[in-house]
Amino acid sequence: MIDINCDMGEIDELLDNGTYEALMSCVTSINVACGAHAGDERMMRTMVKLAKKKNVKIGAHPSYPDRENFGRFDLDMSDEELTSSISDQIVCLADIAAEHNCSISHVKPHGALYNSAARNEKLATLIGDVIKSIDPSLPIMCLAGSQMVKTLKSMGMKVLPESFADRTYEPDGSLRKRTYSDALIVDPQVSSLQAYNISNNNKIIAHDGSEISIESKTLCVHSDTPDALVIAKAIKKKLNRS
Repeated sequence: MIDINCDMGEIDELLDNGTYEALMSCVTSINVACGAHAGDERMMRTMVKLAKKKNVKIGAHPSYPDRENFGRFDLDMSDEELTSSISDQIVCLADIAAEHNCSISHVKPHGALYNSAARNEKLATLIGDVIKSIDPSLPIMCLAGSQMVKTLKSMGMKVLPESFADRTYEPDGSLRKRTYSDALIVDPQVSSLQAYNISNNNKIIAHDGSEISIESKTLCVHSDTPDALVIAKAIKKKLNRS
């Protein structure tokens, strides 16, 4: 069965109102913000404890260090600065997980770091090198069908090609930019149908109606999408998950 992942640990309100804990009943892995675009050590500890309780896998969700813009814009950083930042973020979460007798299962870059690495071989290689220096066995979630998948595989890294249940796609298989009004899928039925087509038919219908072939090992639903819990429950039901 395809893994279902969710980005978490980014917004205090979603912790306080129980959304994060409820979402963990619908997914099989989470990606925890590591303090650069959102979150902090207190939130990381809480996410780790909840994930352990819910028996879901814990992944690191590093980003450009830009809390003001939620990590959604590229930063002009030297390779050394970016390498140090990504490494510090992953190690911080790994150390917190170890405190609770568990470990991180994967790494998923966030926001602009994710999207830029999908098409930038140099950036994808930098991320791969960072993770290889920490734990070469750690799988990396990255956009299915992207250049990053090819780059990481050529480095001998483990890859988890990822698709999205709550985002629309361009005909070339890239994600539609969030600046467009139709970038997010907020209808639970539309989102669950996209999840079903990805999981069962290896395809996505792009925003213009064209069909994209896709092979994915993990499916993302964002915790900050409107009605995220309703969407996640619809996906779980559509995929016949108990």
